[in-house]
Amino acid sequence: MRTAVRKLGNSSGIIIPKSVLAEAGVCLGDAVEMTLEEGRIVLAPVERRVRTGWAAASKRLVEADDDALVWPEFANADDDTLSW
Repeated sequence: MRTAVRKLGNSSGIIIPKSVLAEAGVCLGDAVEMTLEEGRIVLAPVERRVRTGWAAASKRLVEADDDALVWPEFANADDDTLSW
């Protein structure tokens, strides 16, 4: 498939057909990783992981002794029965 590089303000861009985006699993507004490989421009969707960084953030809260419940009326008594 051929396309042309176009002027977009002070930058340049290309038009990517909707069908190509769909096949790559990319939606409008998604982040993509752009790399140069052997003179080629390669775009790849950025993998989205649910809860990325939550474990590290929780550890920092505990270390700062700031892990008290924000909403005390929602207790953690049933946490052992939950599956994540």
